[in-house]
Amino acid sequence: MKSMIVGMLAETSIHPGVGSSAGFVDLPVAREKVTNYPVIVGSSLKGSLLDRAREVHGTPKVTGEGNEKEEKIELPEDIENIFGRPDRAGEIMVSDARLLLLPVRSLTGQYRWVTCPYLLERFMRDITLAGFRTQPVPEIVGPNEGEAWGEDSGSIFLEEREFQVTDKATSKVAEQLAHLKKLIPHRPATDRIDRQLVLLHEDDFKWFASYGLPVVARNNLDETTKVSKNLWYEESLSQDTLMYMLLMERREGSITKVRKLLKTRPYLQVGGNETVGHGWFALKTWNGE
Repeated sequence: MKSMIVGMLAETSIHPGVGSSAGFVDLPVAREKVTNYPVIVGSSLKGSLLDRAREVHGTPKVTGEGNEKEEKIELPEDIENIFGRPDRAGEIMVSDARLLLLPVRSLTGQYRWVTCPYLLERFMRDITLAGFRTQPVPEIVGPNEGEAWGEDSGSIFLEEREFQVTDKATSKVAEQLAHLKKLIPHRPATDRIDRQLVLLHEDDFKWFASYGLPVVARNNLDETTKVSKNLWYEESLSQDTLMYMLLMERREGSITKVRKLLKTRPYLQVGGNETVGHGWFALKTWNGE
C-alpha cells in the first residue's frame, strides 16, 4: 500500500472554522479535543482535493429544462472513484492536517517557527505509519519549562514571554529537522529554518497554540447608514504555519493520480474566507524518497 505525506505551508491566513463559540472569539479555529492544537479535519481536506479535481478534470453538464436547469461538474470515472460517492467509499484515505511549526512573533528578531517534542514525535510516528522508515520512533527529550532550544544565545522573547536558550535545536533534533525540511515547498524558507526554529516544552507550546493565534475584528455595515450591523471576532492561523496530511491508497494507483493532480498546481484552498484571499496552502509532496 503506497502512502504520501503532503507538507502544507500557509501562504495566507487560514480559517478552518468550527461554526461559533460562546467565548470572546466568535469564530475560533478547529482544534483537537485533547491537545487543543489547531487542526484541519480530513473531510475538509478531501473536499478541497475534490474541488481541485473538478477544476482540472471536470466537464460541465446541464441537466433539466427551463427553471429546473442545473449545471453539474462531471468527473471521469477513475477520478471520481478516488474520492468516492455517497454510496461508495473512495480509494484514498485522507488524514487530518496536523500542526508541525507555528509562527510566533519575537521581540528579539524576526518571527520564530516554534514546535515541541510531542509534535515532532507524532510526526515521526506518521512517517513510520506511512512506511518511510522502519526504525523505532526516537525519544525526544526537550527543554524544561521556561527554557528553549534554538540558535539564539541568552534570552529570547516570544510574544511577551521570555525564555532562556539552553541548547541548539538543530543538533538535538537533526533527524526530525531533516525530514521536516522535505515538507517545505520554498527553498528560501527551507534555508532559514535552522536559524528560526525554536523548540519549547509541551506546556509552553500549548500556551502559544491556545492563545497566540491572530484574532481579527470583522464588521458588516449597513449599505445606507454605514452603521455596524454585525461585529464579530475571528481566529485564524497565520501565514507560514506548517502543517501536513497523510494520504494512503486503498486501491493501487490512486496515490499516483493524486500526486499528478497536485503537481499541476501545487496549491490548495482550504477553510473559509476564500473571497478575501484566505485559505491558501503551498504544497510539497513526499513519497518517502
